[in-house]
Amino acid sequence: MRGNRFGAAMLALACSVWWSGCSESKGDPKGEAPPQVAVEHEEDVNVVQVEHPEQFPVVAATAHPATTQLMTTGTVSPDVTRTVPVISLAAGRVVDIRARLGDTVKKGQVLLRVHSADMAGAHADYRKAVTDEQLARTQVERSQLLYDKGAVSLNDLQVAQDAEEKAKVDVENTSERLRVLGGSVDHPGAIVDIVAPVSGVITDQQVATAGGVQGLNSPNPFTISDLSSVWILCDVYENDLVSVHMGDPAEIRLNAYPDKVLTGHISNVGSVLDPNTRSAKVRIEVRNPGLLRVGMFVTATFHGTKKETRAGVPASAILHLHDRDWVYVPVGDKKFRRVEVAAGGGLPNNQQEIVSGVQAGQAVVVNALVLQNTAEQ
Repeated sequence: MRGNRFGAAMLALACSVWWSGCSESKGDPKGEAPPQVAVEHEEDVNVVQVEHPEQFPVVAATAHPATTQLMTTGTVSPDVTRTVPVISLAAGRVVDIRARLGDTVKKGQVLLRVHSADMAGAHADYRKAVTDEQLARTQVERSQLLYDKGAVSLNDLQVAQDAEEKAKVDVENTSERLRVLGGSVDHPGAIVDIVAPVSGVITDQQVATAGGVQGLNSPNPFTISDLSSVWILCDVYENDLVSVHMGDPAEIRLNAYPDKVLTGHISNVGSVLDPNTRSAKVRIEVRNPGLLRVGMFVTATFHGTKKETRAGVPASAILHLHDRDWVYVPVGDKKFRRVEVAAGGGLPNNQQEIVSGVQAGQAVVVNALVLQNTAEQ
C-alpha cells in the first residue's frame, strides 16, 4: 500500500517538472526570435584608395565666363541637293557590276552593264529606218530624173520627196531612242553601259550581279552623293528649341576623332515635332574635310547668348573611359572618387572646360590617367 503511494507521488512530481519546463520555453521571446541578418555593404567601384596620396597632386578647378550651351547628338547624312540617282531606261538583266557601295566614282565611269531586249529592238528599228531612208532617197533621185524628161508628173515627184522626208524623221527618232537608252549607232548590240552621271561616292546600291533592272519602274541601281558638304541631323527637344536659330554656328565633335572640332551652320529648324519624342529635326550644314562618313554619330553644341560661369581643369585631369569623361576628386582618408563630367571645349594653357559634374574651386587630380593605371594594378 505504501509502495503504491510512493509511485503516485513520483509520477506527479515528474509531470510537474515537465509542465514547468514547457511553460518556461514557450514564454521565452529569445527562443522564438529569428537570427539577426548581417548587412554587407557593396564596394563602390568609383572609389580608389591609395597608400601615398601625395603622389597624385591635385589642383582647384578654375572659373571662367562662358555662354549657355545646348549639346545634342546627331548623325551624318548626305546633302540631298548633292545626291543624284543612277537610272537605267533600258530594262534587262545585269551581266557585269563594276562599282560597289562606298566606292568613289568619276563622271562617265561605267558602273554596270545590262543585257537589254529594249536596246536590241532599238538597234533593229534604227537599221530599218536607215534602209528605208536610203530607198526613199534613191526614189527621189529617179523621180527627179524622170520628171526632168517629162516621164512623170510633178505630183509623183512630190510624193517621192515626201517619203524621203518621213524616212529622215524615222532615222532621227530611232537614233535618239538609242541615245536615250544608253546605246550608240556606232556600236550595235544588246549590251547597255550604265555610267555615272556625276562624280562622288556611291551611298546606295540596289542591284546585284544577274539581277534585273526594270527601268524607271524599279529602284535606282545606285545613288551617288557628293560628300564634300554634308548634313548633320539632330533631334532637339521642344523645351530647347529656343536655343537654336537659323544661321547660328554649331560645333561638331566626332566620336571617332574626339580631338577634332568642326564648325557648321544651322540651315533648317524643323517645323513639325515628333509626337513620340517631342523633338524637332535641326539640320546643320558642314564642310567635310574627309573625316565625316554617312551614318557617323556626332555631338553638336549650340552656343546661346546667356552668360554663365563654368569650371576649367587641366586637360590631363580628364579621363576618357567607356565613351565617357571622368575626373578624380579627393574624398579624404587616402581615397579618391571618380566623378563623371561633361567636357566642353578647349581653353588656353592646355585647359579643358567642364560643362557639368565639377564646380569652380573643387579639387581634382591633375593626372587622372596615372591614378587610373595605379588603381588597376
